[in-house]
Amino acid sequence: MASFSAESYFATQAPPPDLEQLVDGVREFVDRHIQEGRRIVLVTSGGTTVPLELNVVRFLDNFSAGTRGATSAEYFLAQGYAVIFMHRQFSLQPFSRHYSHSTNPFLDFLEFEEGRDGSNGTPKINVSASQTTHLAQVLKAYKDVHTKGLLHTLTFVTINEYLYLLRSISKELNRAKRHALYYLAAAVSDFFLPTQKMSEHKIQSTKGSLIIEMDQVPKILRPLVDEWTPEAYIVSFKLETDQQLLIPKAHQALQRYGHHLVIGNELHRRKFEVVFVSPSKAKPGKFEENWIRLQDGQTEIEAGIVQQLVLRHTEWLEATTNAL
Repeated sequence: MASFSAESYFATQAPPPDLEQLVDGVREFVDRHIQEGRRIVLVTSGGTTVPLELNVVRFLDNFSAGTRGATSAEYFLAQGYAVIFMHRQFSLQPFSRHYSHSTNPFLDFLEFEEGRDGSNGTPKINVSASQTTHLAQVLKAYKDVHTKGLLHTLTFVTINEYLYLLRSISKELNRAKRHALYYLAAAVSDFFLPTQKMSEHKIQSTKGSLIIEMDQVPKILRPLVDEWTPEAYIVSFKLETDQQLLIPKAHQALQRYGHHLVIGNELHRRKFEVVFVSPSKAKPGKFEENWIRLQDGQTEIEAGIVQQLVLRHTEWLEATTNAL
């Protein structure tokens, strides 16, 4: 198994064909909000795929519907941040997530108004009374965000698209300096199949067992922190199924990559509690843990997560500004 550094990865794996066009849109978005003095957050969301063929039929996927990323993006927008929402194609998105095909299908709360047609004979369709208030709130927030140009969305599918987008967006977002926040909530594949090792066409099943040797995806957080956007506030996520590993793994990540915060979540408790792990201010070389739990009256833990992050980003901004 080969070991890929970030540098060797980008030197050997081809960029997505539409990368330059996507980056142009990000550049315009970032420039506008820098001029307006607004903080900008990059939210990554959803899982990445690992294609097994160049003409892709089969691929390995990561578990993630994008719930945390889409939900958190809404709360960042409510806090006045401009949001770059980089998400897996067809995963949940801000605002429309409230009416996904599985949790709250929109056709279920639309109804015909009996006996009333439009002037051209078109049937009248209304929103059911039980849904009107909530839909109006979501629609108002959606329209307000888009009128003000606060949300920029772009999609990825493969691990290759994700890595190239992250690097390119980071270089644009670097101009926002300390006003940039990274909320890296996407479920990123740990292993990939380099294009040089892929079959051109569909892998045939007539050969019996399938054995694939994959390479490790390069660790991107280190160049992100050191090179691409060294002045930004960077938050990563750690998901584990073993609660005992959660905090030690978070400590390890902070030591290895030198970013600001790891949000740890255990698979089965992730909707009810997370832990913020960060370097200790009082004890250099040590770490501190702060638990965020779903509060009475809250329906989404992301409200507490984002509220706490905004406070931390503000404190960090003030501290770094005063130090200059």
